[in-house]
Amino acid sequence: MGSNGLVVVTGASGHLGASLVRGLVAAGHTVRCVVRRDVRALDGVPVQQVPGDVLDADSLCVAFRGADIVYHLAAVISLSGDRDGRVARVNVEGTRNVLEACRVARVGRLVQFGSVHAAWTGDVGARGLTAYDRSKAASLDLVAAAVAGGLDAVVVHPSSVLGPHDFKPSRQGDLVWRLANGRLPALLQGGFDWVDSRDVAAGAIAAAERGRPGATYVLSGRYATLRELADIVATVAGVPAPRLAAPLALAAIGAPFVEAWGRITGTEPLYNRESLSALRHGRAFPHDEAAADLGYAPRPLEATVADTIAWFRSRAAG
Repeated sequence: MGSNGLVVVTGASGHLGASLVRGLVAAGHTVRCVVRRDVRALDGVPVQQVPGDVLDADSLCVAFRGADIVYHLAAVISLSGDRDGRVARVNVEGTRNVLEACRVARVGRLVQFGSVHAAWTGDVGARGLTAYDRSKAASLDLVAAAVAGGLDAVVVHPSSVLGPHDFKPSRQGDLVWRLANGRLPALLQGGFDWVDSRDVAAGAIAAAERGRPGATYVLSGRYATLRELADIVATVAGVPAPRLAAPLALAAIGAPFVEAWGRITGTEPLYNRESLSALRHGRAFPHDEAAADLGYAPRPLEATVADTIAWFRSRAAG
């Protein structure tokens, strides 16, 4: 894959997309972004912006024309089910449309973004995947079928993402920013595998250039409990970490009330039943294959937290 070829990115205005397009531009690519409404993440970045929607197959065929590589990130991320069916439509039918557009436009390679939990369906299936993870697993089945039919594609599975360029922000970014400002009275037990958005971007670019056709790569970082993460934030931000850490069983009792309050006030609840399940089953995800094939080497979590807080502070100041 040439370093100066045209690449197309769906989901470019999201957290991972914002880091990816910056990495691609720095690597010398011509970058075309399929955009809808919120493009704050692309302000000042020298990329082409073309209107499109993964649910509009014709718009994708136009956007993908002439592309050497397509990175498909666009997805609806949900930890609150799929009441209106949008998660499944965007994540499954959207991927189907992307695959068809890649075929029509004769794209050289597709890099599909998945989910570490969807990658471990054998591990979490017995406990029941969330609607989001089910949708990502179904989309991966579509990609696998397309690869069997001759499409050159690789799949990358990020773990829980932190890092700068988190404009909306993500749940993870909001958590770090709340901790950095002393606005989180208590923690929950459990944790996640945390990874830097810039490392995921670098891993995805390496997968496009050097990944084996049809391969799947986990792009993870380091597992840390929420207590460990809060202690890192406290050291970086110079604020005390919350002292209390509620057991997940106790939090589960209050989850329906927290969710109801969120619906009444129109705000995102701090946690819900799905996020508690994710915490309960959090684990470290090895990235040995990505390290061997792609030279993938994520940075320390402490550096990610420091850069994340610095980025949020620069946004707040300016």
